[in-house]
Amino acid sequence: MKVDNSLPLEYSTEENNLKILGFWIFIGAEIMLFATLFTAYFTLENRIGNGPSGAEIFEITPVLIETILLLTSSFTIGLGIHAMRLNKKKATMGFFIITLILGAAFLGVEIYEFTHYVHVGAGLQTSAFTAALLTTLGTHGLHVTLGLFWGLFILIQIKKRGLTPETANKSFIFSLYWHFLDIIWIFIFSFIYLKGMM
Repeated sequence: MKVDNSLPLEYSTEENNLKILGFWIFIGAEIMLFATLFTAYFTLENRIGNGPSGAEIFEITPVLIETILLLTSSFTIGLGIHAMRLNKKKATMGFFIITLILGAAFLGVEIYEFTHYVHVGAGLQTSAFTAALLTTLGTHGLHVTLGLFWGLFILIQIKKRGLTPETANKSFIFSLYWHFLDIIWIFIFSFIYLKGMM
């Protein structure tokens, strides 16, 4: 494997470049998945039947906490990649750990939120609106959960192998995934929660 030392570690081999390109193609497919979920939600958001509307069930405090947690985690994963490019293994691992803790806290608040929805009668089968809402939020939450496990496995590899072209590439691709989840959350926050509270 030929390593180009003039490039950042994650781009230093042809294989790494191809993996990053492949991941961007995967992100394109993920965009289509979430675009489909948003389209279904916007089509069904007013079909509440006998169930509650968004204005009746949405609470701003948990949503703001979730938003702060995810946006902060986007910042910390960026700091982790910066530390990686400076070849600072401990700092990279530290920022990745903070990112994963923030992601886990986000999931904790989301679980509270789902419990609240069920408690107020907004279950998956209550109405088309609640089905679309919970499916969209649940899909995002599942992606965050998968990201937590993925990030944990990368941390283990960095601890065992150090910062190599391979671990740097995996870390960088993970950071792209995490940023993507944050961008999706901004759409959820803006177009589902804020719009629904009006």
